[in-house]
Amino acid sequence: MASRTHNVAVIGYGLSAKVFHIPLIDAVPELKLYSILQRHPQPDNDASKNHPNAKIFRAAEEMLQDTSVDIVVVTTPPPTHFELTKLALENGKHVIVEKPFVPTSKEADQLIDLAKQQDRLLSVYHNRRWDSDFLTLHALLQTNALGRVVEFASHFDRHKPSLAGAKAWKSRPEPGGGAIYDLGTHLLDQAILLFGLPRKLTAFLGSQRQGTDAGYEDSCTVLLHYDGGMLATLKVAVVSPEARQLRFWVRGERGSFWKYHADPQEGHLAEGKSPDDAGFGIEPDEWAGTLTTIDDDNDGSSTLTARPHPTIVPPPTYKSFYTQFVRALRSSAEAEGKAGGKAGGRGRAEGRGADESIGASEAREQEDYDVPVPPQDAAAIIRLVELAKRSSHEGRTVEV
Repeated sequence: MASRTHNVAVIGYGLSAKVFHIPLIDAVPELKLYSILQRHPQPDNDASKNHPNAKIFRAAEEMLQDTSVDIVVVTTPPPTHFELTKLALENGKHVIVEKPFVPTSKEADQLIDLAKQQDRLLSVYHNRRWDSDFLTLHALLQTNALGRVVEFASHFDRHKPSLAGAKAWKSRPEPGGGAIYDLGTHLLDQAILLFGLPRKLTAFLGSQRQGTDAGYEDSCTVLLHYDGGMLATLKVAVVSPEARQLRFWVRGERGSFWKYHADPQEGHLAEGKSPDDAGFGIEPDEWAGTLTTIDDDNDGSSTLTARPHPTIVPPPTYKSFYTQFVRALRSSAEAEGKAGGKAGGRGRAEGRGADESIGASEAREQEDYDVPVPPQDAAAIIRLVELAKRSSHEGRTVEV
């Protein structure tokens, strides 16, 4: 089947749209930035000036009634995700939602059911599945380089003790706001991809900054308890005056892995680089992680050896999310043609089976009919967020 161009409509024109979505859409030949919804343009922030070839809308209803729109990308703050995604699906659009998916698992389930009823593809932008440091660690675990893992630590720490310049939804207690929904959902998603769902969860949510609104949580620590004693510690901190921030620390019976610094793609996109530019997403050599392994000697003894472990090159990039979504669209269209106008079952474009955990199936390569992040995966993360909030509020460990 010859490839076709899909018209993409982006709802919202903030950091998410300008840095994390539009540059990737522009980099995929099968996608066209068709329209942008920006309700209140400013002289220094005007979508019509930055994208003169895109159709500009001021109201979501008008944009979603445009029959030329194929895909809608929702990049607005989390409290708006449910209604906008629902409206887009009801108007027959395929939808990509910025994470966090929605504030509640009930809303997530409703949208998943609606997408099936409307026979539309739905995916959530958990882009950090394509962080090169995460995939480097994933490869180490796949080869059992560390042996049986007993402890996993994953951090998104920054030193930002002041609220100056903070985005509204990230700095006040509202549905879908706070550290656990913002960066915490990334950490949870990566941990579940690696190890599956835990047996128990303990969480501590709060504010490290002074002078925050009552109830606002700018930091979090989540402990995931697994059968066999493995413990995953996920941490988001805003008061962390370190010369370099810890990203991963993993310990196993046969080795350990340390990694500092965050994946460079966000910085490169903010600088205006394209995923197709030379050097995009590639870390400096000095950012390599440290792999320590136990090497068995001929005399029956063993030696601990620490060495730099470079991040994979060439790295995958966030563009992979959109190229995979295009493949899923193509497979959906082919299935629809064979079914005489109704795609029917779409395999993993509709998500995993009830007996298939997130972590269990990610070792395989994605098939063409997979959406890049099944909405069921994102819904599972929101359920963990809800459990984390309950654990922190009640001061106890909860069953998952």
